[in-house]
Amino acid sequence: MAPRSSWRGHVQLGLVSVPVKAFTANNSAETIRLNQLHKECNQRVRYKKVCPEHGELKQNEIVSGYEYTKDGYVIIDPDELAKIRKQSDRAIGVEGFVPSGELDPIYHAGRTYYLLPDGIAGNRPYALLAKGMEKNGVNAIARIVISRKEQLVMLRPIDGLIAMTLLSYEQKVKSIDDFRSQLTDEETTDDELKLTNTLIEASKIEAFDLGSYEDDYSNNLKKLIEMKLEGEEIVQSVEAEEPKIINLMEALKQSVAEAQAGQRKMAPSAKGKTKKSAKKTG
Repeated sequence: MAPRSSWRGHVQLGLVSVPVKAFTANNSAETIRLNQLHKECNQRVRYKKVCPEHGELKQNEIVSGYEYTKDGYVIIDPDELAKIRKQSDRAIGVEGFVPSGELDPIYHAGRTYYLLPDGIAGNRPYALLAKGMEKNGVNAIARIVISRKEQLVMLRPIDGLIAMTLLSYEQKVKSIDDFRSQLTDEETTDDELKLTNTLIEASKIEAFDLGSYEDDYSNNLKKLIEMKLEGEEIVQSVEAEEPKIINLMEALKQSVAEAQAGQRKMAPSAKGKTKKSAKKTG
C-alpha cells in the first residue's frame, strides 16, 4: 500500500511556488506499544476528561486557557489563534538559505518529513530547488503551520529528495552555558592525549552503514512477547562483568589494544563488502 501524505501545500520561494506533499519519515509501524491494563482483570485502562465540579466532559465542552495566576485563566479561542498566524496554513515560506553545516543538530525537534512534488506541475521547480540546494551546499530555513502551530523548519536535499525537519526556536533550547559552568578545568597530560587520539583513530568506522544497526530492545521485546504467547519460561541473560580498571592510563592502554586487535580481525575483503553494502543502502 502506498504511503499516505500527512500534509499538502507548497514551498514558497519568492515568486516561485512548488506544490508538495509531506510524508512522515518516522516508521511508526516498527514501534511496539504496551497498553496499561487493570492488574486484576487485564481490562485496558481508559482515560476520561473530567471536570471536578461537573464530571466527565464531551470534546465540544472543552476550551483552551492560559493560567496567568493560581487558578486564574484567560480563555483563548481557536479563531483568535488563527488571527495571529503570519502565513497560510498551506505554505512553507522559505526565509533564506544557510550552509548545510551551519545549524547544530541540538535544534532539531525530532520530526522529519519527506517532501515530494504534488502533481506534474511541481516536478520541474521541485527538481530545481533540490539540485540548487545540493550544488550550493545549503539548507533552507522556513516557516510552516502544521498541527495548527507555526513551526520553524529546515529543508535539506537528500539524494535528490527534499527532507523537512522541524526545528526548536533558540529560546526553547537550554543554553550550553548553563551546563558548562559545572565542568571542572581538568589538566590532561600529553601522554593521555596521545593515547586518546590513538584510541579514536583505531576506533574509526571506515564505512559507516546505519542499516547494520538494529533496535535490540524492540527485537528482544518481540521475542519476549512470542515466548510469553507460547508459554515459555523467561530466563535472564548473564552479562559479562565489567573489567576493573586501576587508573585512566591503564584504561586507555587496554582500550587501544582491544580496538587495534578488532581492526586486525577485519579482513580487507570484509571491509570492501561493508563499503558496498553501505553504498547500496544509501
